[in-house]
Amino acid sequence: MSLRWMSGVLILTVVCGGKSSAQVADPTQTIATRYRDPVHGLSLQEAVARAIAQEPSLRAARSEIDVARAMRQQAGLRPNPSASFERREEPAGTDNQTMVSVEWPLDLFRRGGRMAVADGEVVATELAVTDRQRLLAADVRMRYGEVLVGVRESEILDEVVNTTRRQLALVRSRVEEGASPPIERDLLDVELRRLESDRLLQAGRTEAAVFELKRLLGMAPDSMLTVRDTLEGVVQRETLERPVTSSDTAQVQQRPDVREADARIAVADAKIDRARREGRLDLSVYGSYARMDAGFAQLGFAPDGGTERVRGLFHYLAGGVKVTMPLFNRNQGEAAAAGAERAGAVAALDAALLTAATEVAVARVLDERAHDAVGLYSGGAQTLARQNLTVVAQTYELGRATVFDVLAEQRRYLDVQRAYIEALRAAYEARTALTRALGDVP
Repeated sequence: MSLRWMSGVLILTVVCGGKSSAQVADPTQTIATRYRDPVHGLSLQEAVARAIAQEPSLRAARSEIDVARAMRQQAGLRPNPSASFERREEPAGTDNQTMVSVEWPLDLFRRGGRMAVADGEVVATELAVTDRQRLLAADVRMRYGEVLVGVRESEILDEVVNTTRRQLALVRSRVEEGASPPIERDLLDVELRRLESDRLLQAGRTEAAVFELKRLLGMAPDSMLTVRDTLEGVVQRETLERPVTSSDTAQVQQRPDVREADARIAVADAKIDRARREGRLDLSVYGSYARMDAGFAQLGFAPDGGTERVRGLFHYLAGGVKVTMPLFNRNQGEAAAAGAERAGAVAALDAALLTAATEVAVARVLDERAHDAVGLYSGGAQTLARQNLTVVAQTYELGRATVFDVLAEQRRYLDVQRAYIEALRAAYEARTALTRALGDVP
């Protein structure tokens, strides 16, 4: 077996294996059939839920909550006692001393301050993650909407391309029979090429939107993904569910980012209290036991009348309190830094409230106007445009109109459909912005 043959087999295996797992473009499939499945596709609600459960960045942010809770556990622990052992020997002698001592810091006034700061950090971190979840849900809605828009525009282009192909086939037969001039065939041929080019570009935009949606869902680029909803269906459903316009102020105050800014003020207050607590005096209690064996070189009489070295075995117990005096360092700098941090947190809360109120006001205006614009098209504009195109095409087939009339009406129909899709896009994006501004978290 030659090396060239083995290399060819290996390359073929890799290529075939790679294509089997990817969402490969089938030439016979349109964008609409490739990326939309009304039965097994992923709905908008399912996409948001899947992103919240699987998106890697959000999962990484959730780990910050575990970190904050672990630091809360650490803040509640008491300081460890310290023990020491000491042994003393007399050089060239027999005297010795053994001492064991224990010291235990009381940690006065400090534990409550540490725990208050850690509790505040846990609350602020949880709200920060909730806000990340709110923003992620809005991003998923936007990307899902881009896919729906791409599929809808592709459907319109497919319809116009197929119609133009039929018209071109009819004109070609007429030109061959001498019933129409060749210029009509050439005009339709150029128009068909232009439309096919637009369709290819739209297919690329739709496929790019699908890849971006997969990223937010935590899916690999080569995994399969289809959507279930349609752009019109989502917009019509949400048109009937207009958000309540009252108590915007109360709802804005419940936004996760606003509540996080408020929690940061509480954390700053806790840090000020902790700095003051740590600037107070502190006590440590200690105790020791000593065993000393000491004597002299002189000899004395033993109880039995003999002589022995003069020596004694002594035991000592000691205890006391060590006081840390806050004479110079009373944590003045840390308290001042915490005060400055609180002032910044108050300003950040004001900014968050102002930003949230502005976002709600802007989103409500855009939402109302966009849905009203969709209502105008839903009243029959696109149906009438399709009927006009059909009438002009039939008139041309009967020989009572020119190919210029057909092309002009076809472009007018395409413009109406694109304007309708743009209105649907604006309504969808405006509702997404309003949902994000109101702080709705799935």
